[in-house]
Order: sequence, then structure tokens, then C-alpha cells
Amino acid sequence: MAMADSSNKGPKLPPANRPAERRERGGWLSKIAPGVSKFVSRRETPENLWVKCPDTGEMIYRSDLDAALWVTPSGYHMRIGASQRLKYTFDDGQWETIDAPDVPEDPLQFSDGKSYTERLKAARAKTGAKDVMAIGYGKVQGVDCIVLVQDFAFMGGSLGTAAGEAFVAAARAAIERKCPMVCFTAAGGARMQEGALSLMQMARTTLALQELKAAQLPYIVVLTDPTTGGVTASYAMLGDIHLAEPGAMIGFAGRRVIENTIREKLPEDFQTAEYLVEKGMVDRVVPRNELPEVLGALMAMLMGGRRRAA
Repeated sequence: MAMADSSNKGPKLPPANRPAERRERGGWLSKIAPGVSKFVSRRETPENLWVKCPDTGEMIYRSDLDAALWVTPSGYHMRIGASQRLKYTFDDGQWETIDAPDVPEDPLQFSDGKSYTERLKAARAKTGAKDVMAIGYGKVQGVDCIVLVQDFAFMGGSLGTAAGEAFVAAARAAIERKCPMVCFTAAGGARMQEGALSLMQMARTTLALQELKAAQLPYIVVLTDPTTGGVTASYAMLGDIHLAEPGAMIGFAGRRVIENTIREKLPEDFQTAEYLVEKGMVDRVVPRNELPEVLGALMAMLMGGRRRAA
């Protein structure tokens, strides 16, 4: 019995390794399709178009938050970078950048599973900054001053040799220009990848402040969230005046470490700026939008009679 010819059954499929040929579209639609598809193509929406308030969970339009200096409707002061801080502080957002000295990188050849050089590279790619400190010179409410900003986004604002050198450079720039120095602090402590070298910066920054004091120039500290560890134990608490942003966490060791050490429950607002004002550790809590005016008034007063630093 003859076998049926299977070659006529169903459409002939292309080989598996070769895609089927597509039919060309015809008609007037094909002529305008490329332009239409380009016109209606989905625009890329930034992932960070909306920002969630850490305090209330409210979603806030990013441009509105930026216009509010990154203070949410509930009054929560979000962390900001060094460039934003300098822009919000100086008159008309104008300042002269002062470069910090270069320092040897990875002097201890440290690795914690990832080399220190790799961590520095990642932090620089993330923030666009060379290290944690940024120095600017300009006018705040018409008063010439040096402003030093510590950026928590760069490795947790950790204090290392680069930060120490930047602090010394800022203090000496203030002395050279005969103007006050303002320091915005934000740190999780010393940089472990530099070991004892990071701890030495506590002493070096203190000596730099002694030079500023000898020149009878004011040093004002603005404590931002968070300011902890060796930074709190050194230049963050050596100012003539200590201001703080609302809600900023300020302390040396963390709550859990202290509670486990003293075996007592700490107050809910412990180590907040408001709590430390009551205890005399901070002079005044100032909202972000009022800081330039307050800083300008304080510096004008202190420089009016070239009053000796405390």
C-alpha cells in the first residue's frame, strides 16, 4: 500500500536555527509607522521621581522636595550632599571651591573582603566627590567665610586622613582670609580602613582649631544627622557656637551599646538635637531654611569686635 505524501501537510516550517522571513507591510500606514512609533514611544521615567518621607511614608514629588531644601511636609530633615549644602548656604548659591590636599591612598593595604581602593572607587562613583569633605569660600548673608561640609553619603562620612587634611586646609584658608569658619558635620565615626591613622585626625583637627583660635576667628559648628563617633569627640564639639538641624542624631556610641552597658532604658528622644539642647550640649536647633540667616547674624556679631574664640 502506498504511503501518503507528508510533504503537503501543513505549512512548511523554517529550520530551527533560521528565523522565518517577515512579510513586508504595505499601504499608507507603513509609510508613517516609523514616525508614529518614534512619537508615541514610552518616555523613560526616572526611578527617583518620587521620594518617600522616612518619617510618615508620604510620597513626595522630587522637584517639590528640592524646592523645600529636602525638608518634608512633616518637618523631617533629609540628608543632603555637600554640593546641595554649599548651594543652600552661600548667598545666591555662589562660592569658590578650595581643593583639599592629596593624601596617600590605602596606606595600610587594608581589605575587609573588598580592598580599600575598591571601596574608595565605588564611593567616588556614587557621589562624584574625591572624599568626604568639601570646602567652599564665599559670602553668607554678606559675611565672608569658609564653609566645610562633611558628606555622609561618602563612606558614611567617616573620618580619615583625607578628611583631616581637608579640615586643616579649611582652617588655614580661614586664617589666610581672616574670616570665620563654619563646619557642617555628618559622620558615623573614624574610617576603619585607615586604623590608627584615622584616630590621629582627632588630634590634628584640634590643633588646627587652636591656630584658628590664636587668630581670634570664630568657629561655628552645625551638627547634622548623624554626627557620631570620633567626630563628635573632636571638632564637632569644639565650636564657639553649636547649632543643629531638627531631629539630628548626635552622640558618641549608639543607643544599643549604651543601654547594654548601663543596663538601663534610655529616653525615646535620647541623642536627638532637641534633647541635647535641653542638656546644654547644643546651643540652638535651627531649621534648614533659617540656617544662612542665623549663621550670617552670628558671624557678623562675632567678627564685629574680633571677639576672641572661646
